Formats: sequence, structure tokens, C-alpha cells
Amino acid sequence: MKEKNEAAQLKLTIEAARSGAKLIVLPEMNQVGYCFTSREEISPYVEPVPGPTTERYAEVARRHEAHIVVGLAEVDSETKNYYNSQALVGPDGFIGKYRKTHSYISEPRWAKDGNLGFPVFSTEIGNLGMLICMDYHFFESSRVSSLKGADVMCFSTNWLDERGPAPVWMTRSFENGIYAVCADRWGLERGIQFTGGSCILNPDGSIQSRRDAGDGIVYGEIDIDRAREKEFPVGGDGKLKDRLPEEYMRVTQSTYLWSPQKFFALYGDRRLPEGKKSVVTVAQILPHRLAVDKNVQRISEIAEKAKATAGCELLVLPELATTGVFTSKAEADNAAESLDGATIKAITSIAKRSDLFLVTSFVERAANRLYNTAVLVGKKGVVGKYRKIHLNYRDRVWATPGNLGFPTFDIPVGRIGLAVGHDSMFPESFRCLSADGADVICVPSALEYPLPIAGEKTSIPHPRPIPRRADPIHWHLWRVRAGENCTYVAFANQCGTESGSNFFGYSGIFQPDLFAFPRKETVSGSAEDVRSLTIDTSSPEPDSPSNQVRAKYLLRMRQPYWYDPVVIPQGRRPSQALAEPRVRSALTVTG
Repeated sequence: MKEKNEAAQLKLTIEAARSGAKLIVLPEMNQVGYCFTSREEISPYVEPVPGPTTERYAEVARRHEAHIVVGLAEVDSETKNYYNSQALVGPDGFIGKYRKTHSYISEPRWAKDGNLGFPVFSTEIGNLGMLICMDYHFFESSRVSSLKGADVMCFSTNWLDERGPAPVWMTRSFENGIYAVCADRWGLERGIQFTGGSCILNPDGSIQSRRDAGDGIVYGEIDIDRAREKEFPVGGDGKLKDRLPEEYMRVTQSTYLWSPQKFFALYGDRRLPEGKKSVVTVAQILPHRLAVDKNVQRISEIAEKAKATAGCELLVLPELATTGVFTSKAEADNAAESLDGATIKAITSIAKRSDLFLVTSFVERAANRLYNTAVLVGKKGVVGKYRKIHLNYRDRVWATPGNLGFPTFDIPVGRIGLAVGHDSMFPESFRCLSADGADVICVPSALEYPLPIAGEKTSIPHPRPIPRRADPIHWHLWRVRAGENCTYVAFANQCGTESGSNFFGYSGIFQPDLFAFPRKETVSGSAEDVRSLTIDTSSPEPDSPSNQVRAKYLLRMRQPYWYDPVVIPQGRRPSQALAEPRVRSALTVTG
């Protein structure tokens, strides 16, 4: 088996190198296959790194002046532990290795979790990070690599249970501004259907090139300068420089190691609410700019209709729904109110009249400062508030960054987290809320990006109900934010054009499990719309919850020991490997 795999993979690697590829990435465990039941079964195929396999590929790298990432089963010569590993070789031989940190269900049968952190290697073609399969489910892995200066992520995987390129892969490139060379396997092994979809992803998350199925090579180009721009597409907002690590301390805490009900109730603190089935509604509108009375009247009509037709219990409106966006500090200052001002009183009256909870944001004046403040309002008044932490280019004209952290609030629907618009670009925001037990994250927004990305149909014979047809909304950032945090996300965006901004819409309510098909979600298009969905935050077995929104299995599998760079303040980031590459662009390949 190993000899056959080696021959096939080496042939493809040599073909790619002869075609001019300067970076070649092979799939996870590409030398031996993946589905092993025990240490005893895999023991004939493990080897040290560096070792025989790295030497074979190093010879190809020397001959063609290329860099190659190969996947293999490693044995540590001292401890005899086995690892699911990647090895990087270049023109001068072995460069370094990475051991998979976040194990999938199969690795614990034979392998130990990786113990090398998330290394980044400075090479003449750029700074290369390496991650393996399950690592990509946890944003912290690629975030740490990016903070260390990665330009390109060499991602080896044996992905399954959905079509490729997977939305999670695309999200990691989008949020970090990095290229990703994603090498996946296809076909069956021991009854497991693998995804295929190997691809090159651009720093904006878009698909540069892909291969659906079959053995072959995917070629693409990498521009290191583009990988180092690290900016979102509008307004010059920074993907890394605008982070606020001091706000992210929950990222390094393991809040789901124990029963969540017992953990959150510890010392009589905040036991999770009982939870139940509830109807959540998102409204996608373009507010009338600076016309508070007109907007309040419209909100009242939306609330009454949502209650009457859908039985809405929680209504999420866009960001600044009562005023629209501002073009100057003077406009925002003129619209600013305290929490007990006329606007919040009007919103409270709507909540009381329609017997629901309502979320939006407004301009709050406090201590001579202006905040873009989200409020959760019920019929008895304000339940809680959150001041937007991550300000975009429009906010910075008038607003001060929030100073309340990422709070959560309990209502009968469940534990509610609040985020506003641009907070969504930073995965740390949602992680802090989910780590605090959020069942639903409400996201009032006025955003111009990122639009959904379509996915082509796949020929991979995934078992039903995994979708195989072309999907116009294959990638939606808020779907991924929901799934990777095991929370519902209610995203309410503005739509249309106002004051030079083009708000893209595509509001939606998304489920807490990326791999549950058919998806229980609802998504708008680009026009004004109102959508409702029944969600379930109940937990019949509170100590061992089976409901994903309460169990949050992905949060239990995190490895916070390695996440410290995420919370290091900007001025004290770990040293970044930023050696200037001698080759500005590189041809890349996956097999």
C-alpha cells in the first residue's frame, strides 16, 4: 500500500515540479492512507521526520528548486509516540515539520496530539504555515500562524461530510488575508467518502483554482505582496492591525471542559437558562437616513407583522436601524441619546406592544463619548447592551471603541450574545461569546462585504442528504461563524445604497452545526426582506446535553494551551518571520 501511494504521489510531484511549481502541497497522510484502527496496524508505516520519505522528496526539491509539503505518519525516535505530521523540504533539504494539534475522531486510535505549536517557516518564496485538516475548524490555529507572519497556509487534509472547497477553508483565508494551498484526497477508504475539492484560495477567501475529483494537479499563482496587505476590501480596515487582543481573553480559557450547566452555575453564578423552541426573525431593510420617527414607525410595523404571522419572540434589526449610517461626527452627535432617551423608549414600547425581544444598535452618548451600542430590549425595557468594539472606517468618523467586553444576557429564548457589524470580521468576537455560553448571537449590521460565494456542483458521491448540486450560497461568513462556535447566529444586515456605501444584504439565521443537512436556516437575498426560523435551545439532559447549541462539542476540542499569541497585545506580538522572498510570486500545486 505505502509503496503504491509513494509512487503515485511522487510521480505527480515530479510532474508539477517540471511544470514550474515552486510550492507543492500533498494531502494529509498521503504516503500511507488515513483509516487506521490502532498503533499496531499503522506501526509498519510510521517513520522518523526527517527520514526516508523526506529525503526522497528533498531530492525532487533540490533538482527543481521547489518547496514540497508531504503528509506522513511520524514516529518520535525518543518517545516512540506516533503523530499525524507534515514535513517541509526545499532546495537545501529538510526545513521543518508540523504535528497535527486538533485530532479528528480517528487519530486518538493511534496518534498523540501535536506538540510543536503552529510553526511558520521563512523561505525564499514566502513565509509558510502548515496545518492539517481538523486544525482548520479552530480559527485560532491559522490566526496564530498569521500573527507569526504566514503568507501562505500549506493545508493538507482528508476532509469529509461536505463538498470542497469547504467553507471553513475559505473563511480562514478571508479573515487572515492569506493564500491557502489546500490539498485534499478523494475516493473511498474503509467506507469513508472523502471530499476532494483541492484548491488554491486567495487572501479574500475566493477560489482561484480547484479540482473536484480524481488524481491530478491544481495550479495557481501567489503574490506575496497581496498576502501582506492584510486589509478588508472597503475603507482600508485591517485584518490584523485592527484586532484588540486585550478583549479576547476568553479565547485562552477552556470553558467547555466540564458540563456546561454545572460550569456556568458554579458558585451560584449564572446557570444557563432553561432554553426552549422559539421563533427568531431578522429584518433586512435600508433605514431612512436621519429620519428617526419614520424608521421607528417602520420597525413597529415589522414587529407587529412578525409576531402575527410567525409568532416571533426575538426580532433582530440592522445596525443603526433608527437613524441609518452617518457621514460626519456632527450627524452622529445630533442623533446621540442616553440609554433612557426617546429612541430606546420607543423601541421598548414596540417590544411591549408586540410582546417580543428586539435587538438593534443606536448612537449612545455616555461621558461625552459616542458609542455604536447594541441593545437587547424587552417589554420591561433594556435587558442589556454592548458597545461595538471593532470599528470600521465609517464608525471611526464618530464612535469610540466599546468598553464593555463581549457580554451575554439571559432571556427565555436562551443566552443571547451581541455583536455589531464589523465585529464579525474578527473570529475572536464570536468565540468570546460562545465561550460564555451564548445560544444565539445577534448581529445587527450595516456591511458592504463579504458577499456569499457560489459553489460548483460536485461529482463526489456523497451520501444523502449531503448536497452535491451547485449552490449560489456555498460560502456565507455568518453560516461558518455559527457552525464553528456551535451557536445560532441571527444576522440582520442593511441592504441597498446610502451615502456612498453599498450594503449587500443576505441576512440570515444559521444553525449551530456546519455538517447537519439539510440545513435548518433561512437566508435573504440583496433586497429588503424579513425572515423567521424556529430554533431550539432546550437541553433535556442538562448535565450531558445532546443539543449541539448546549453541548458545543467543537469548543470542548479546542487546545487553548497553544493560543496565547491571540491575546498578546499588538505591540508585543511574537516575532514575525518576514524575510523578503527572493521570488515575488510562486506557482503552487496540490495533488
